[in-house]
Amino acid sequence: MPEPPIRVLFVLLPDSLILDWAGPAEALRIANQQLRADGRPERFRLEFVGPAPSARSSVGAQLQGLAPLPAQWGDEPAWIVLVGQPGERIAVHTPEARALLHWLRGQRLEAGRLELLTVCAGAVLAAHAGLLAGRRATTHHHHLQELAEVERHCEVVNNRVFVLDAPVYSSAGVTTGIDLVLHRIAALCGDALAARVAQAMVVALRRGPHDPELSPFLAHRNHLHAALHRVQDAVSAQPQEDWTVPRMAAVACTSPRHLARLFAEHTGVAPLAYLRRLRLATAQMALAAGASVGHAAAQAGFSSDTQLRRAWRHFGLPGTPGGG
Repeated sequence: MPEPPIRVLFVLLPDSLILDWAGPAEALRIANQQLRADGRPERFRLEFVGPAPSARSSVGAQLQGLAPLPAQWGDEPAWIVLVGQPGERIAVHTPEARALLHWLRGQRLEAGRLELLTVCAGAVLAAHAGLLAGRRATTHHHHLQELAEVERHCEVVNNRVFVLDAPVYSSAGVTTGIDLVLHRIAALCGDALAARVAQAMVVALRRGPHDPELSPFLAHRNHLHAALHRVQDAVSAQPQEDWTVPRMAAVACTSPRHLARLFAEHTGVAPLAYLRRLRLATAQMALAAGASVGHAAAQAGFSSDTQLRRAWRHFGLPGTPGGG
């Protein structure tokens, strides 16, 4: 039974910063496109809503046909996306802002059912609505003090790309909304698909300075070499296959020696080292799902559980596969 699509509501006030919502919306659109290409159902249903049917954007473009703020929710999971506005402080006394805050105060957030994503000073709007009390959140550095003043019971985190405190997910501003949405795409649809979305958008995959290291499926992808991305896509999709450097080179339409040079120049790792790390991550996921060490090794493409254990030690993972 496929997962139901997530209803993603971009809530737009007059002068909403266009990059705050357009970038994340494009990332979700491309994710749907990639899912369709894989023969999988779309996961995101985008809607653009507001307290008024039209709104002037931050750059002057007029947005028409905005749907009203929903009076009730169906059974499908949903995200509310709040974005920033220009100015030293967020204006909350306009008729549109008052209507939005009234609506927000009636929402009951719940992980996996109704979640909140904020971009830039969208966190300040959430704070005015009382949705950040007892939570950790971030916002654009120009609005950190404002956020702390509006909601004294929110732990305001600075110098972070985004902060995760389910069901609230906040980002620092403008392009970091894309970073946050890529993270959510990875959590729901897999790291490999998120990497393909980032590649299509020609953006880097980033984490906050204190967040965990990038997944191996996302690491070493912050370059613009199309042939190398082609190889990484193929290997990421099927790490258990019998990959050799010549076979990878054939995907890139180049020689094995040149492929090794491309990997060194653009990723900083050798082709087979990249493959081993992907296989190790695949084995880790299989072990976490309850597979035996032997089955996890086979699923990941290792020739034996001994080879898996060697890779485990080589990359300095704690404990042993399947053990403490």
